[in-house]
Formats: sequence, structure tokens, C-alpha cells
Amino acid sequence: MAGNTVGNAPDSTAGRALILVENLSVPMDRRVWQESTALRDAGWEVHVICPQGAKQDTEPEAVIDGIAVHRYPLRAATGGPLGYLREYGAALWHTFRLARKVGKVDVVHACNPPDLLYLVAKGLKRRGAAFVFDQHDLVPELYLSRFGRGQDFLYRAVCDLERRTYRAADVVIATNESYRQVAISRGRKRPKDVFVVRSAPQVERFHQVPPDESAKRGKPHLLCYLGVMGPQDGVDYALRALASLRDEVGRTDWHAVFVGGGDTFDAMVALTRELGLSDCVEFTGRIPDADLLRYLSTADVCLSPDPLNPLNDVSTMNKIMEYMAMARPIVSFELREARVSAGEAALYAPADDVSEFAKLIARLLDDPAERRRMGEIGLERVSGALSWEHSKKALLAAYGAAAGKAAGARPRTASGAESEAARG
Repeated sequence: MAGNTVGNAPDSTAGRALILVENLSVPMDRRVWQESTALRDAGWEVHVICPQGAKQDTEPEAVIDGIAVHRYPLRAATGGPLGYLREYGAALWHTFRLARKVGKVDVVHACNPPDLLYLVAKGLKRRGAAFVFDQHDLVPELYLSRFGRGQDFLYRAVCDLERRTYRAADVVIATNESYRQVAISRGRKRPKDVFVVRSAPQVERFHQVPPDESAKRGKPHLLCYLGVMGPQDGVDYALRALASLRDEVGRTDWHAVFVGGGDTFDAMVALTRELGLSDCVEFTGRIPDADLLRYLSTADVCLSPDPLNPLNDVSTMNKIMEYMAMARPIVSFELREARVSAGEAALYAPADDVSEFAKLIARLLDDPAERRRMGEIGLERVSGALSWEHSKKALLAAYGAAAGKAAGARPRTASGAESEAARG
């Protein structure tokens, strides 16, 4: 992880960029940190406004590897949609406050959710900045996946906020081709203004280390889940699949480790007890990188149990990309973008079918040669066309297009190679 150095951000020849994030602290948000360092390396003076973390990223202000990070206190939402309104209202107020402190910028780069940060961006646009909308999630689909259509007025509200964000944006960054098509069709953006910047692990950060046999707790095999534990992330499906693996398939030759945290962490620990899995399933919470690499390097099979819903079907799962960077075979449910990302590095169970998910785990446990083959395919994919180096070219092309749209700016265009990469 980058070291902290307090001081002023360096002078820049490319311009000043302000990145707005509400969902995670920075540098914990790996995508935003990769974007920030790529822009810094390209000569931009980068400022980031984000929440403070609970156990890391706790300082209100820091300059980290030349990037100025401005953080604000934020309490996570509780109590359903109204809780999110309270959280987002507080975040918006703090973001306005800190943006005034940062001052004039050439590009304001807002990462969703929520689709409220366009309000800050519009104020900066009036002072000459271009607005880059970095669409991490399709918020209407996220709302449906979490809450359904029970409160239609709130669903209509999130759709309206997305439309307003698209309308205000000069350039849109999409995480995959599915999101890009939404920006073009639903967002009515011109294709040349929408750039695909895929989330991708840095291979130098995700690298294999010697396996630790003690992580298997005396069993022949280790299964691993890495990621957020929220309502739409499917950890409950993974646990029910493991119960099926034990009870229906008859396999007890495994130990499972779930790495990460989130809104449903406590509920998933309780479900583990309810299913009688406490002796073979371990929850670590968020852990240092060294421990994460140790678990992933030891894992025989990695789990991507995201269920089919309007959001997951078209979203790129960071966990899949990180499993591939570690050359691990994957079991996933059949989702459109999961297959685009993993290809033959994963086996796919019918959507939400935990029994078939369990059978595919057992199939891989019985076939070490197939596990090696799939791991090699995944590593090759994430080191090539799906690599961060490829996405970085698209990011810089997007910024070139945005800088050309800033008030009073000289037109700037990306090279042909960058333009081709930017559009997937």
C-alpha cells in the first residue's frame, strides 16, 4: 500500500483533477486509487474527496504518493432507503464543503453510487471544469436488486437522478460494455463520449506466494470467497451451496474461508451457525494484503456466488478479476458479464441453483489438472486484454476528451490506439 506523506500535491502540466467518491474511502477503493495514480503519472494534479474509513484511511487529510486526499466523517446507512437518504445527504454536504476548499479544477470526476454527485460537478462546471461521470454501478438496477419496486416513488427518483447525471456529464466512463450500452441507450450519450475503463487488479499486487497448508485446518482442500458481503453479493447462496456440498454431495474434505466485510456480515455468520457449518467455514473480516495473498495462493477453488438480478447480470465482479490474477479456478452462477470476464477460467452453474454450484465445486476438487488449466487461462486473460494497463489507456483517452470540453480549453484528442482501447 502507498505510504503517507503530508504536504502539497505536486505542480502539474496536464491540469487539476478532482475525484469525488462516496461509497468507500481512498486508497481502500482500489479502482479509484488505480485511476488516481494513473492520472498522477500522466502529469495531472489529483485531489480526491471521500469518506473516512473506520479502521484505515482515518485521517481527515493526507497527501499519499503525491495525491491529495480530503476525507469527511460519514455514518453508513441503516434502516432501508430512508437510511441511505440520510447518508447521502450528509455526504453531499461534506463534498460541497471540501470541493470549495480544493478550488478551481479542470476536470471533476464523480464516481457513483449515489447519482447525486452531479450536483457538485455542475457547480464546478460553471467555473470551467469538464465533468467525467465514472459509473461504478447502475443505481436503478442496484435499487431493484436491494429493495424491489415496493416504493415506486423512490425508484422513479433514482432513475431521474441517473438521467440528470448523464445529462450533466461531458464524458462517461463505463466499467464494461454492458454499462457502456446503457449510457448510450438509456443515457442518450454519444458513443464517442463513452469510454470503457474496466476494473482490473494490478498483477504486481495480486501475486502468488507460497501456499499455507495450515489455512486448510487439516482438510485436503481450501475454498475461498473474497469480497463485499452485501444483500446482492450472494454470500448466503455460497453458504447454502456448501451445505449442499456436505449434505447432498457428501463431501467433507474441505475448509472454506470468507474474506471481507459488509452490511450482511453478521447475518452470514449467523446463517453459518444455522446451517451447521461453523466447524468448516471461517470468516476473517477485512485482512491485510499479506494474509489475503496467503489464502488465495492456498485456495483450490474460489467462489463467485452473485445471484442473478438486474444489477449482477451486467456488472463486472472485482472478485472474479482478482481470482484470475491469482490463477485460481472459479465457480460462478451464469451471469452475462461474469462469463465475459472469466471465460473458461470459471465453471457456471444455472442462475441461483445452489445444488449445481456445489456439484461444480466437487468436480473441480476431483480434477487438479483442470484447476491448473483454468487458473492459467484466467491469469493470461487478466494479464492481457483485461489488464489495468489496457484500461489505463482508456482512462487517459477519456480525460483527453474531457479536457477538450472544458470551458476555454484547446481541443485535445486521444490517439487512435487510445480511442480504440477506450471503446472496448
